[in-house]
Amino acid sequence: MKTKWIAYPYIVWMIIFILVPLALILLYSLTLGDGDITDIEFTLENFKKFLDPRYIDVLWRSISLALKSTAITLALGYPIAMIISRENIKKRNAMILLFVIPMWMNFLLRTYAWLTLLGKNGFINYIIVKLGFQPLNLIYNDGAVLLGMVYNFLPFMVLPIYSVLIKIDKSLVEAAEDLGAGKMKVFTKIIFPLSIPGIITGITMVFMPAVSTFVISRLLGGGQYMLIGNLVEQQFLGTGDWHFGSAISIIMMVFILITMGITAKFDEDKEGGGDGLW
Repeated sequence: MKTKWIAYPYIVWMIIFILVPLALILLYSLTLGDGDITDIEFTLENFKKFLDPRYIDVLWRSISLALKSTAITLALGYPIAMIISRENIKKRNAMILLFVIPMWMNFLLRTYAWLTLLGKNGFINYIIVKLGFQPLNLIYNDGAVLLGMVYNFLPFMVLPIYSVLIKIDKSLVEAAEDLGAGKMKVFTKIIFPLSIPGIITGITMVFMPAVSTFVISRLLGGGQYMLIGNLVEQQFLGTGDWHFGSAISIIMMVFILITMGITAKFDEDKEGGGDGLW
């Protein structure tokens, strides 16, 4: 009880840098005016404005790309995590380090690197032209944005799944094999059910930043593919409509919280999936 004071700096930090900004965003989203405290008018017009089909299309495009990038990272990340988890500890640590090292580099620089690879005069098209073919349009489209998402967020899928796979009791696998279960049976009845918490965590960690990203779509989409993150940025830094920008932020926050609640509920239902394997 005497050590409660240790938590006070953390509480103060949360109030200043989390609660106060959230309160300001909520206030802006529910008001109109030019910033003068005497002209504040509470309204839901900012939220109604978002119902415009143009903005709904932006939202669905963002969700669609986020779902696609999440599915691709899961399809790539799960086998990678399994391969790493089965290696000896020295190789395992080296392979994990290969995934972590790119994350030490600035996110913006990692995305910029793809411009030199995918550009019209980039490295890939240079090789294609040297082989006698016409250069391809590899950038400023959904494919380039999707590639940027998968590249940047793949470690967030691999690491949670890997951390769960290495904790699976190998005696369960050995017992199943002794009872005559094949590799596919062992995977579907033991490994996969027990790895679901890691999968849920990976999906959450990939989908959340993917649905709200704006750097990747701005650089690799060339500004031609407006996503919800770009729309928020435009309202704050472009048009200067902080009220509408705050309303969009609140809508995205609610959407993300609902998604997290659904994944958390699914995780609770599947937790302990190793019980009753047979």
